[in-house]
Amino acid sequence: MTKEYKRIETKLIHAGEPQPRILGAVSLPIFQTAMFEYAGEASYHDIRYIRLNNTPNHLALHAKLAALENAQAALVTASGMAAISTTLLTVLGAGDHLLAQDCLYGGTHDLLTKDFGGWGLGYDFIEGDNPDSWQQKLKPNTKAIYVEAISNPTIQVTDLKAAVKFAKDHELVSIIDNTFASPINFRPAEHGFDLSLHSCTKYLNGHSDIVGGAVIGRADLIEKIKHKLDHLGGSMDPHAAFLLHRGMKTLALRVRHQNQSALRIAQFLEGHAAVSRVNFAGLESHSGHQRARELFEGFSGMLSFELRGGVAAAEKFMQRVAIPIVAPSLGGVETLVTRPSITSHAGMSREDRERLGISDSLVRVSVGIEATDELIEDFDQALAE
Repeated sequence: MTKEYKRIETKLIHAGEPQPRILGAVSLPIFQTAMFEYAGEASYHDIRYIRLNNTPNHLALHAKLAALENAQAALVTASGMAAISTTLLTVLGAGDHLLAQDCLYGGTHDLLTKDFGGWGLGYDFIEGDNPDSWQQKLKPNTKAIYVEAISNPTIQVTDLKAAVKFAKDHELVSIIDNTFASPINFRPAEHGFDLSLHSCTKYLNGHSDIVGGAVIGRADLIEKIKHKLDHLGGSMDPHAAFLLHRGMKTLALRVRHQNQSALRIAQFLEGHAAVSRVNFAGLESHSGHQRARELFEGFSGMLSFELRGGVAAAEKFMQRVAIPIVAPSLGGVETLVTRPSITSHAGMSREDRERLGISDSLVRVSVGIEATDELIEDFDQALAE
């Protein structure tokens, strides 16, 4: 019997699990097989084959991810960029145009600025906080609008309600990168978004041991994206799918701790004499704080800040912290610190970075699940000089 689960904590554990359980196994086994016996499938895309993302490991994830965001369907991919690129190449064809938030993850920015032209695709950047200006960039061939729930790495909160309304008014596909928020804090389908993208490498898996991506949303669009993915080949390996499936079960516990811990750390940093600016949507001083309160159930574990001493002070801080790991990813159980200008956003020109508020001295922090008091003590000693 298929059960309906009401709360996201329960969905994380039980949604999408095979019924009945496979030979009684409580944990879904790893189906490390490239192909399955032919069973009369009429469509190429339904043949059971690892590249077609339809092994039992994939199917369980698809059902669970859709349930988490109360969406119609979902699809996992080999990486977050595979999810982003395959989605955009599905909803856009040669000659089409995209409106995209101006402050984006560096990989997405590079995809638009360095690859779109060669594929005959156009784009314009829009200011997430200024929806009145979007109409000026709209073209007859505009097909989609792309935003981030919380921007990487400046922690902006775009006018997401306006993005959905603008898309509906102009018959555009609305796409949101929900990686920083996670389904615990924000579920885009509930607010009218057509598609939600994730780097599963980050919060969804949460243990810094896989690379993966996901697309969640309207069933008709997910089916088209799957068909494109089948041809492009960005499939998730079953072992990675198993690790993602396992990691997701603690998502609510992890993210809620990270929400609370990041808020306390942001408050500490905001009051420190060595810090000139803190970007965290949970702070009342943040320009998008009220919007974040209305949209999100938590403010995530992501923050960024600048030190008064510039790049030298930022480098010294990262050398002195003892608990955080200096590494470029995010969303795991470990606290990670990085300078986006030399990692995630290194592909952007300095002029573009500075225009968007990504200075060379900006430090991005992904707060883990360590003891908050101990992290604050460590940050305090690292900032002491």
